[in-house]
Amino acid sequence: MPEHTEGLQNIGVGRTVSSAQPVQPAQPGRHVAPASASSGQASESASPLAWDAAQATATVGAVIDALSDVLSCGREPIELAVTTLVAGGHLLLEDVPGVGKTTLARALGTVIQGSVRRVQFTPDMLPSDLTGVSIYDQSTQRFNFHPGPLFANIVVADEINRANPKTQSAMLEAMAEGQISVDGVTYRLPEPYFVVATQNPIELEGTFPLPEAQLDRFMTCTSLGYPSAQAEAATLTSAYSKRPLDQLRPVCDVNAIAGARVAADHVHLSEPVANYIVSITTATRGRADVRYGASPRASLFLAAMAKSRALVSGRSFVLADDVRSLAVPVLAHRLVLPDAAFGAAAGVTGRSIVEDILHHVPVPRVDGR
Repeated sequence: MPEHTEGLQNIGVGRTVSSAQPVQPAQPGRHVAPASASSGQASESASPLAWDAAQATATVGAVIDALSDVLSCGREPIELAVTTLVAGGHLLLEDVPGVGKTTLARALGTVIQGSVRRVQFTPDMLPSDLTGVSIYDQSTQRFNFHPGPLFANIVVADEINRANPKTQSAMLEAMAEGQISVDGVTYRLPEPYFVVATQNPIELEGTFPLPEAQLDRFMTCTSLGYPSAQAEAATLTSAYSKRPLDQLRPVCDVNAIAGARVAADHVHLSEPVANYIVSITTATRGRADVRYGASPRASLFLAAMAKSRALVSGRSFVLADDVRSLAVPVLAHRLVLPDAAFGAAAGVTGRSIVEDILHHVPVPRVDGR
């Protein structure tokens, strides 16, 4: 009986596994080239458990500073992207072409020495174009698995709404479970695993709107926006205007990000702040201007993001201000309005609804400790 073998360097070479046997997790490693697809071996000297909160805060701050020095999109979206990465989530960027969405993802891969793969989604794309395929080798009488572009620390899913629903659904398992299944074999994806998906909100012809189930998998959604006139002019005169990533240098490795995730998990979330999160989320349900409100997963994501933001800010506890600052990017894209066309004409959007909720839900009078 032919056997499946792992292929390429992403998941290890030379091991043979039966079709009913799961593959061991891929180990991320150090990658100087940001576009490399390999994940290598993790450094044993940088165990995630060895990273304390202060060390994690300093490392994440250095990542944000390095990106801010190169990118012209402003510090706020960079902080949100890095905070989402540390929180263990995925990011959806809704923006017009040419504002640096792909550059942000590649720059992030460079500073954390992680592998980066970019996928340009098209209507004729197949799920196997993402996950990879098993090809039969007649000389060895085995199936060799050839990983697709999903096998990377950072995956840039460009114009994800141009893919057909079947291909979009292939992303769900990868985003939710950190693994994919091909021909009955489950393959672990590199860790940390971070999907940065983009879609153009103004060009709708030939697109397939993301289903609610997939939108719910994105921890945050934001837009980079246009740079300031001063920042845009600076890019024109910079020696690195054509290749801005050439001036970037690594500031940590993927193990440091794994350690920061462990540190963020240990940030304290008090009961009053937890109740505040739930109050905001439940307020999105049962409104006349909302068809479907945020799910309980949204509460979990908002709590994770608030912990991550507290860590980035150098605190060991979550404040209500962390929750308020993150409510829109975490919740707005999850809300399904009764009539999108009518809502847009009336100025009712997911963002405006969340902002209204924040205005009415009482803020807990505690310091979060």
